[in-house]
Amino acid sequence: MSLLDGKRILVTGVLTDASIAFHVARLAQEEGAQVVLSSYGRVLRLTGRIAGRLPKPAEVLELDVTNPEHLAALPDNVRGAGLDGLDGVVHSIGFAPEAALGGNFLDTSWEDVATAVQVSTYSYKALAMAAKPMFPSSGGSIVGLTFDATVAWPKYDWMGIAKAGLESCSRYLAKYLGPEGIRSNLVAAGPIRTMAAKSIPGFDEFENVWTERAPIGWDLNDPVPAAQACVALLSDWFPATTGEIVHVDGGVHAMGG
Repeated sequence: MSLLDGKRILVTGVLTDASIAFHVARLAQEEGAQVVLSSYGRVLRLTGRIAGRLPKPAEVLELDVTNPEHLAALPDNVRGAGLDGLDGVVHSIGFAPEAALGGNFLDTSWEDVATAVQVSTYSYKALAMAAKPMFPSSGGSIVGLTFDATVAWPKYDWMGIAKAGLESCSRYLAKYLGPEGIRSNLVAAGPIRTMAAKSIPGFDEFENVWTERAPIGWDLNDPVPAAQACVALLSDWFPATTGEIVHVDGGVHAMGG
């Protein structure tokens, strides 16, 4: 039996085949899951093209996590894609306006901060609640992606604060959804050269930290280890784990300065 036999999984945030989300979808299919993707706006067609590189066909649903109508329509759209429910959801969504990054921390307006928090933090709860009616009575698994928010990183600024909020949000979801058997966990991945990473000014400074400090090494071009952790958390192999942050970063989070 494969790790996700019979599971029905929604994966958000697939933009390129270099992304962690793409490899979560790929591995989930290879482990026996039925997978649907979501995207929105101008990148919807891009996600559709990338979906063609998966081992099996995967429907792409339109879902803007800041749009209440899209969230309300999610159950109908999932059923329209041929799934009669969900067992797991992967939140791979994050965005901050340029003015909220790159060392502009002290001068960032509330409007830009609010965008970063809504898209990168609040959307985790919003997506969980939209998916909740589709989970079976036995529960399900929500897995999100974070970047270690216990310290201040160069140039990461308000996205770092949004990620700290995401980590707290996951713990509160674990608290409130746990009685229904729904687990909420995050994977804190080290830096990967993805489309999202390229949008962060000074990303090379992250690269230098991992090159120097990862005790078991870190491959900036390999999203698979983080994707494997997500798939494991979606599976039944972690039935008593919730509110957790699993670090997949070569060990950097455990090292001193």
